[in-house]
Amino acid sequence: MGMSTGSAASGGGSRRRRGKRRQPMAEINMTPMVDVMLVLLIIFMVAAPLMTVGVPLELPETQAKALSAKKQPITISVQQDGSVFLQETPVDEATIVEQLKAIAEAGYEERIFVRADQSAGYGTVMRVMARISAAGYRNIGLVTAQETAKS
Repeated sequence: MGMSTGSAASGGGSRRRRGKRRQPMAEINMTPMVDVMLVLLIIFMVAAPLMTVGVPLELPETQAKALSAKKQPITISVQQDGSVFLQETPVDEATIVEQLKAIAEAGYEERIFVRADQSAGYGTVMRVMARISAAGYRNIGLVTAQETAKS
């Protein structure tokens, strides 16, 4: 008795399903896309401060405007104690010429930025700039911090 009732109910239900065709879903589920975007936003917010040049310096301040650069420039940093870095790699003053010539052979003949701590010795900075010039680079830029308004 229980079987005949169940089969009649299921048979009637299946006939209704056969009669109706399922329409394709025309809506886009936005929830997964919003979740992915929020995760990417958080990742970029955390990673953005880490993308700066890694050699900590106290740059002198000036009123000059910032220059726009299309490519990542070559950066040479001079710390307060006189240590020299090419990008983020420590180098000796004597090997700067060879390394810059190797970069020039790879076709990277753009402006070189010299970042020097404001307490770094003038002689050290000038020796580094002379070695850059000896490597064949003529377009040397000095990096400074934007001067803050003092009240």
